[in-house]
Amino acid sequence: MAEIRVEVVLALPERTLLKQVVLDDGATVAQALAAADFGEHGALVDPRRVGVFGRCVTPEQPLHDGDRVEIYRPLAVDPKEARRRRAR
Repeated sequence: MAEIRVEVVLALPERTLLKQVVLDDGATVAQALAAADFGEHGALVDPRRVGVFGRCVTPEQPLHDGDRVEIYRPLAVDPKEARRRRAR
């Protein structure tokens, strides 16, 4: 069976974790997340908050060779509130 290589990225406040994984052709985002195994930071991974190249996708989304799976974190501060604070 053919294989694909994808990057899985988790951006933390202090650094970015990047893992390259090799999966079977037709693998999904959920399978890429499981293969990446971010260890102690795994609790931050919410399969409902992921994207491929900046576009939100579901965990069932099939991947292609060279895709970049991005794990999104909740915002610490609402952007509108942050602007209000800066304006004061």
